[in-house]
Amino acid sequence: MTERVIGRRLRRHSLLDLSDDPVGVVRAMCGAHAQVMSAAELSIGLRTNLTRQQVRDALWVDRTLVKTRGPRGTVHLLPTADLPMWTGALAGLPQRSVLLTGEQRAEVVAAIADALRDAELTGDELTEAVVERTGPWAGDRVMDAFGGTPWPRWVEAMGAASNLGAMCFAPNKGRKVAYTSPQRWLPGFTPAADGAVELLRSYLRSYGPATQAHFAKWLAAPKRWVNELFERADLEQVDGGWVVRGDVSWPDEPPGGVRLLPYFDAYVVGSHPREEVFPGRAFERALSGGQAGNFPVVLVDGVVAGVWHQKRSGRRIVVTVELFGTLSKARLAELDRQVARVGEFLEGRPELTIGTVTVGGHA
Repeated sequence: MTERVIGRRLRRHSLLDLSDDPVGVVRAMCGAHAQVMSAAELSIGLRTNLTRQQVRDALWVDRTLVKTRGPRGTVHLLPTADLPMWTGALAGLPQRSVLLTGEQRAEVVAAIADALRDAELTGDELTEAVVERTGPWAGDRVMDAFGGTPWPRWVEAMGAASNLGAMCFAPNKGRKVAYTSPQRWLPGFTPAADGAVELLRSYLRSYGPATQAHFAKWLAAPKRWVNELFERADLEQVDGGWVVRGDVSWPDEPPGGVRLLPYFDAYVVGSHPREEVFPGRAFERALSGGQAGNFPVVLVDGVVAGVWHQKRSGRRIVVTVELFGTLSKARLAELDRQVARVGEFLEGRPELTIGTVTVGGHA
């Protein structure tokens, strides 16, 4: 992978020039991973000049962003206007059920869509609504729940319901997660017939050049399905993989700058080859079994050159940065500015410490 590929990805991810458009930034990232919501907000904040409240307003007030399931079935923030593309792509992926038959899954998805059409329901409330519309079998607590009380059977269909656009997240009700229908702020939308092709092209614009294996890993899609998709898209092959046909512009300047990225940031999760994005010691220290995103990372010239961690106490935010090499005075000044931006976005008083990060990776 050449410097120009890294430079292109950095620019397209708004990691060189900050933006004032949260929707455009999230679109360019192909979604902001939101399993850890604060990390998703910071991913956007470090690419923009926006406040944390402005990012939250885009999601919960303006509804220009939506919190739902995206690539790999994980929770993401996506542009609301792009839901036809996303649902068209994700709904086309092969479905696998252990606890539900195909007919039961379709029945649950229909029940979810009906229950959430004009409502915001917690998980318990949605269970009642689904059972009322389907039958007691949907409420059987038979689904493993990470060591806790088993979830009801219908929960296995949540991924399918999200992929089909029947449900998304609503603002929490107190401490409880709530759900609603994305149709409430994008009325009448339907999955796009060519959504998978559109999504592949979007991915390649952000992460290309990339191979079929890279895209399959990012989306958690079967190899055969991906290979057929690449054949249908209008692409061209270049050194390192595939790009959208005609999208062969490369920056003249080499990649530069120091950046802090939070847990599960899209840039590191979606970028390959891993050994070049995580060179040297970074491959062992900043990955978890080859998986990117489990550690917040320090980027230097677009590649991982350290890990970091923040610990908050009141307004005080202690930012510990573990570097895998030495930085010049100019680079250390850039690091200081990044730490200041973290503090500004999180509305706290940051303090930078250079030392060993003792906190393990996020599960």
